[in-house]
Amino acid sequence: MKKIKLDQIDKKILKNLQNNGRMTNVNLAKHAGISAPPCLRRVKALEEHGLIKSYHAKLDNASLGYSLSAFVLIKLKSQAEEDLKKFEEKCAEIARVREVHMLSGDVDFILRVVAVDWENYQQFLSERLTTLENIESVKTLPLLRSIKDLTGVPIDV
Repeated sequence: MKKIKLDQIDKKILKNLQNNGRMTNVNLAKHAGISAPPCLRRVKALEEHGLIKSYHAKLDNASLGYSLSAFVLIKLKSQAEEDLKKFEEKCAEIARVREVHMLSGDVDFILRVVAVDWENYQQFLSERLTTLENIESVKTLPLLRSIKDLTGVPIDV
């Protein structure tokens, strides 16, 4: 991927949008120290270059009935590229699997899974997750409390 040269204005735009994706272009321009039309052009350019990937709302899991979150460590029997891809594709199809990350070391993947409660998670584990092909082991780490939960990266302005 080609590295993009960002100036201070671009960094201010990115930092503000990362903190508040609903910020209006007028407010964004004001915070960046430029007028609205060039600000909008810069935002479009940042989107086109792939620096801004999406805009979304961060929802409260528990309020929506998902009171349990867990990190699930998965070790596969085979790490052949075809087997890794199959596993990734299956995980992408499962709505309650919210994140999938490939790791190096003792486990192959870490997943973040949501469930209504512990019983619901156990049912999901036995009926859906462990029935996937090529799984050697599964270890569940229930999330007790989130102290810091930020998306994105630090942007120095």
